[in-house]
Amino acid sequence: MALLIGALFMSQAALARPLVVLAYGDSLTAGYQLPPGQGFAPQLEKALKAKGRNVTVVGAGVSGDTSTQGRARVNWVLAGMKQKPDLVVLELGANDMLRGQSPKTARANLDAMVKTFKAKGARVLVAGMRANPTLGKAYVTEFEGMFPAVAKANGVSLYPFFLDGVAAQPGLQLADGMHPNGKGVAVMVKRILPAVEQELAKVK
Repeated sequence: MALLIGALFMSQAALARPLVVLAYGDSLTAGYQLPPGQGFAPQLEKALKAKGRNVTVVGAGVSGDTSTQGRARVNWVLAGMKQKPDLVVLELGANDMLRGQSPKTARANLDAMVKTFKAKGARVLVAGMRANPTLGKAYVTEFEGMFPAVAKANGVSLYPFFLDGVAAQPGLQLADGMHPNGKGVAVMVKRILPAVEQELAKVK
């Protein structure tokens, strides 16, 4: 009887623990120039809790990071987490594109990061990005194609465009025309929320 009660208690404790979502990326997940609570991670956590989800969203965005820099800090970030992530929203590549860096390198970095997160038992949602058309058709095609390719190769889900609904919308961006303001982040969260919920529902 004591063993049964102990097992039941442990089962309830496991169910009670919050799921952990890791928002891993660059300035778009770091809340660049936004007041506390207005960035992607806190707004996503608030939206998920409003849906009744017991969840903690950890922001691990570093402004200016390329995919190479993001890859370099993956193990360090994971080692510093009290609880390993159940889901990772992986958003990197925009700075590679802005610097005209090779999509092949970015693709290899994204692939390596997805594999690392999966090896830790996390589900991964790859967040895609659009390329500036001035970089040329060949670059745009290769860059934008790497996100679905990495997701497919690793059997993980894809959210096609992280800035969906915000890009090219002045009222939802900061003065630089590149980063979302608080209202813009709210739009991003609203649009990606179904994909995040779908992934959380699959967490074992």
